[in-house]
Amino acid sequence: MMLFRYNKFHESVFSSFSNEFSGRVNSRYNNVETYFTLKKENERLQMQNAELLNKLKADFAWPDSAYTLITDTVKIDSLEQYRKFLYLPAKVISNSVNSQQNYLMLHRGSAQGVTPNMAVVGPDGVVGTTVNVSRNMSVVMSMLHRQSKIVAVLKKGSGFGEVTWDGKDPRFVTLAKVAKTVPVNKGDTVVTSQYSDKYPPGHVIGVVESVADDQVTSTYVLKVRTATNFYSIQYAFVVKNLQKAEMEELEKAIKKD
Repeated sequence: MMLFRYNKFHESVFSSFSNEFSGRVNSRYNNVETYFTLKKENERLQMQNAELLNKLKADFAWPDSAYTLITDTVKIDSLEQYRKFLYLPAKVISNSVNSQQNYLMLHRGSAQGVTPNMAVVGPDGVVGTTVNVSRNMSVVMSMLHRQSKIVAVLKKGSGFGEVTWDGKDPRFVTLAKVAKTVPVNKGDTVVTSQYSDKYPPGHVIGVVESVADDQVTSTYVLKVRTATNFYSIQYAFVVKNLQKAEMEELEKAIKKD
């Protein structure tokens, strides 16, 4: 103590060393503290993402009133009555990718607004469809499932077809029955179609990896790299179609006729 206290050179060296040592300790402590707060930060970001998704223009659908002859004098003070899709954030608690029939489980169930046959999307793109629901959990048929079928289209506005999985590589799905009159190139983006009753239009499914000819149907078969990384997905959004009941009633009426 006397050596470092009464010798200016030694005091300077000791001061530099102690500052560096304490700085390293504080840095390690901050790293540890940051690690343990990541979970709360991820949950906060997920809620913010859900809030932003719920404000997308594509999630609202207005009834076609182009030919209405009667003037409506009732003031509409909210867009909520026209909302079509609502996003419900959920945490992925289990997932499989190596089976022919892959599923995910979400920590959100009927008590939190989830029902069977609802679309599920992730931060990067399409995930799957809910098939079974308990009070606080739900099972999702992954897009990597042999029975999964998703109506899709090229982002540039053409190339309508159906996305399926052949059960081989979890990184790729197939978009089939694309007309040969449609110009398709590697790197084109594939998105959900506006004709889907579950998925909001424009959600990314993946990017075209290659284009092949289907000799049987004289159409294109596109190999698509999935936008969602199913090996590492941790959070998702269950999509509720608020106008689905009305659509189903109309379909039932047509079938009765």
